[in-house]
Amino acid sequence: MQLEQLRQLVLDTLVDMKAKDVSVMDVRGKTSVTDYMVVASGTSDRHVKAIAETIAFRSKEAGEAPLGTEGVAEGEWALVDLNGVVVHVMQAKVRDFYNLERLWSAPAEVPKLAATAH
Repeated sequence: MQLEQLRQLVLDTLVDMKAKDVSVMDVRGKTSVTDYMVVASGTSDRHVKAIAETIAFRSKEAGEAPLGTEGVAEGEWALVDLNGVVVHVMQAKVRDFYNLERLWSAPAEVPKLAATAH
């Protein structure tokens, strides 16, 4: 499955599962971990769990088994790692606290500091 197809499968699943406030970030050039980060909110721990489990199931059905999942049992913040697409599903309070969209929208390069003479 191509990267864009996988991203679309994730987005379609989020719509089907009625996830809230879906955000897709192209992080190529900012990290080597993945190409896209998708962040979405669930309305409860059960909703977060159901969304993450369904994404993992549908991607596996499509031939792209997740490299791993984290936090699904707790349901506050679940992560599904699909290699080229990493999906974060969170309850609103957790999402507000960590604010991943702001974190990943920061500039990719850190300016070099001038050396100081001693």
